[in-house]
Amino acid sequence: MTTHQITVGSRLKNYYELTKPKIWYLLVFTAFGAALTASFLFDKPIEPLTWLLLIGGVAAGSAAADTLTGYNDRDIDAIMDRTKNRPIPSGRISPKNALAFGLVLTAISLVCAWFINIWAFGLMAFGLFDNIIVYSKWLKRRSQSNIILGGFSGGAPALIGYVAVTTQNIEIGLVMAGLVFLWIPTHIWSLALHVKKDYTKAGVPMLPVVSSEKSSVRVIAGTTLMMVVFSILPFFFNQMFGIIYLATAAVFGAVMIALSVWLLVKPSEKASWTVFKFSSPYLTALFIAFMVDAFFK
Repeated sequence: MTTHQITVGSRLKNYYELTKPKIWYLLVFTAFGAALTASFLFDKPIEPLTWLLLIGGVAAGSAAADTLTGYNDRDIDAIMDRTKNRPIPSGRISPKNALAFGLVLTAISLVCAWFINIWAFGLMAFGLFDNIIVYSKWLKRRSQSNIILGGFSGGAPALIGYVAVTTQNIEIGLVMAGLVFLWIPTHIWSLALHVKKDYTKAGVPMLPVVSSEKSSVRVIAGTTLMMVVFSILPFFFNQMFGIIYLATAAVFGAVMIALSVWLLVKPSEKASWTVFKFSSPYLTALFIAFMVDAFFK
C-alpha cells in the first residue's frame, strides 16, 4: 500500500469520524423503520428511488448536523477529555474544511428531501435548523433547556420516513417522532451525568452541571417514566398498534424504568452509564417492533 493510499484512507476515515456515525446510524434507522411501518400498514410499496433519497437524505442530513455542531463546538470539544481527540480539536481536519464539508452534506440532504416531497423537505430544513442553530449555536452554552428545545430535530428523521410514504393517519408518524423526542433527555442527561466533570470544565450548562446530583437523577427518572408511558399509550388509542409492539414496549420499558430507579436510589457513574448505553437498544427495539407489528397486521 502506498503512502498516498494511506493518506487518502486516513483522510476519509477522519471525515467519516467527523460525522459522528454512532449518532446518525440510529437516526437513519428510525427513518427506515417509520417508512417501512407506513408501507406495511397502508400497503404502499416504496420505490427503490424513494429508498435511496430517504436513506441518503437522512444520512446526509444527520451527518451534516453532527459535522456543523462539531464545527460550532470545536473550542469546548478541545477542553473536554471525552471530545478532545475528535477530528477538529485534534487538528486532523481544519475548521474551514469541516465547515465546507458540513455545508455540502446539508445541500445533499435538502436536495434529496426535495425530490421526496415538500413535507420531507420542510422537515429536513426544520431538523437542520433546530439542531445546528437552535441547539448548538443558541442554547447549548446558555441554557439547561438546550436538549429539550434542540430535541425536536431528533424526531424529524422518523417523521421524514413516514411522510416519504404517506401522510395518511399522520398521528402514527407523530407518535414515532414524539418517542424519539422524549427519548433524548434520558439519553443525553444520563451521559452528561457520567461525564459531568467535562461539561463543568467546558462551562456547558447541562442539567447535571447546573443542578445537584439528587435533582438530576430525579429528572432523569421522571423523563424515563414519561417516555415509557408515552410509548405504551398509542396501543390503547390507536388500533394500528398491536400486541407485538405493546409487549416490546412493556418489556423494554420496564428495564428502562428499573435502570432509572437504580440510578435514582444509588447514583453512580456505572448506573448513569448503564442507563445511557441501554437507551439506544431500547429505541431500536421499539422501532423494530413497529415494523414487525405492522407487517403482521
